[in-house]
Amino acid sequence: MGLDLDGILKIVPAAVIGLTVHEFSHAYAAYKLGDETAKNDGRLTLNPLKHIDWLGFFLIIIAGFGWAKPVMFNPDNLKNRHRDEIIIAFAGPVSNFLLAILFFIVARLLYMVDGIGVDFIQLIVIWGVINFGLFVFNLIPIPPLDGSHVYLTYLKEIHPKLMMNLYRYGTLGLFLIIIAENKFHINILHLSSLVNGITTFFLRLLNFN
Repeated sequence: MGLDLDGILKIVPAAVIGLTVHEFSHAYAAYKLGDETAKNDGRLTLNPLKHIDWLGFFLIIIAGFGWAKPVMFNPDNLKNRHRDEIIIAFAGPVSNFLLAILFFIVARLLYMVDGIGVDFIQLIVIWGVINFGLFVFNLIPIPPLDGSHVYLTYLKEIHPKLMMNLYRYGTLGLFLIIIAENKFHINILHLSSLVNGITTFFLRLLNFN
């Protein structure tokens, strides 16, 4: 069942902004570390149309989760291959973490302005929470998520066949976990607890009442 209008306003803008910044950050990190593959592919931009995967976007609308087009890079162009691959991978989640904090700060500033509706401020906070969710989710060490690059950058040289199998079955397993959590309300990954903890910390830090 798809999102209603309220759900679309809460999730889709935050997801599009978050995924765009996420993929741009991968591209920018790769470019700064010496690889121009993403730049030549037109990914060194904050234009969402360059990053949207239309199937992933469609699933955001109908299911509340989705994905963007992955940024490609050439490891052979990196000076310190293993270290730089990890930096490129983590640039995406870190950007979502910083974006979430920015949303919270904007919401806090708006909270002090007379005439700004509470509903709008809450919407900005929700966008921040969603980006905290993207941050936590992408750190899961299951391929193809960014957290898996901590070991995949080494594994592909030691055992490339195993790495390919991890990508193939990891992606399938992750997809099944997401479906199970949404359809049967089973808390397998316990991401909500982590996101709630981070959210509560920053709300208190910014003195939201």
